[in-house]
Amino acid sequence: MPRLTLAVRIRTLFVLAALLCPGSLWAQFDNVQPAEAESEAVLGTSKTTKYQVGVKIQAVGGPCAGLVATIPVPADWPEQTVRLADEQVSPAVQRVAYRMVEGTVKEMMISVPRLNPGETAVALITVEVERRSASPPTDTSGLKVPKRMPLALRRYLGASPYIESRHGEIRSQANKLTRDIEDDWKKVETLYDWVRDNVTFTSTKPTNAITALRNKTGDFEDVTGLFVGMCRAIDVPARMVWIPNSAYAEFYLEDEEGEGHWYPCRVAGARAFGEMPDHPPIIQKGDNFRLPDRKDPVRFVNEKLSGKAVRGGGKPRVEFVREVLGG
Repeated sequence: MPRLTLAVRIRTLFVLAALLCPGSLWAQFDNVQPAEAESEAVLGTSKTTKYQVGVKIQAVGGPCAGLVATIPVPADWPEQTVRLADEQVSPAVQRVAYRMVEGTVKEMMISVPRLNPGETAVALITVEVERRSASPPTDTSGLKVPKRMPLALRRYLGASPYIESRHGEIRSQANKLTRDIEDDWKKVETLYDWVRDNVTFTSTKPTNAITALRNKTGDFEDVTGLFVGMCRAIDVPARMVWIPNSAYAEFYLEDEEGEGHWYPCRVAGARAFGEMPDHPPIIQKGDNFRLPDRKDPVRFVNEKLSGKAVRGGGKPRVEFVREVLGG
């Protein structure tokens, strides 16, 4: 049997503790949040949307055992507050708990010890997502790239899956566009406008940033990823922000007092640079995650179901629920 790495053992112990230790489901939901949620809130108009997330698992053709499901759920951010409004947990579910994945993705974990043939386990939560809009800063002249890059931001400077920020073509184009610009905000805005003016947003199968640059077309993931990659190519931290059925970008600059802020911008769709006038629920932030069960990093943490082999066992039929109910 292969030996587990220290990181995998720590993660495994954490998961077991979360699933087995007693505690309030609602309290756990409130307490497990990104560290960035404590930052100063972005003021603006607000809208509350109901969002249902969870899993339904049915044992088909025989019993199923040792089932553990995980699925991302909305978390608190400076511009977003999430409240648990309702939960539905069937008797077959032993435990529902929450954890953070690399500090920016909140996961719901569902443990089902055993399902008899035809039995269904249900674990659903409904949350109220209060999302506030963000306005652009009134004065951008003092906003700069951090001179001393905080450790937590360095992950947003390198390459990510499908975002080849170190690729020669991306670096060359980004530097060519900004080499004569002194103002850091203007540098980022120049990259933003160039991508929007030169790369056509189309509904197609996602590829990657370098393909979008070469073909001058791409899905929302491609054009947003290209902008993120070009920001990183000129040493501006940037990342993807995932919302239902789409994504936008954020870039990071510091003010004259050395306080850093993330500024949103929508690359695919109506122009919105340094602002977010709409109120889409944020599902997760980031685009480079290393998971213990994956050899390569992923740019989006997907839902997952795992289980144990059972003699004469069947197969679990799983339905992951991710639905905006309105607001």
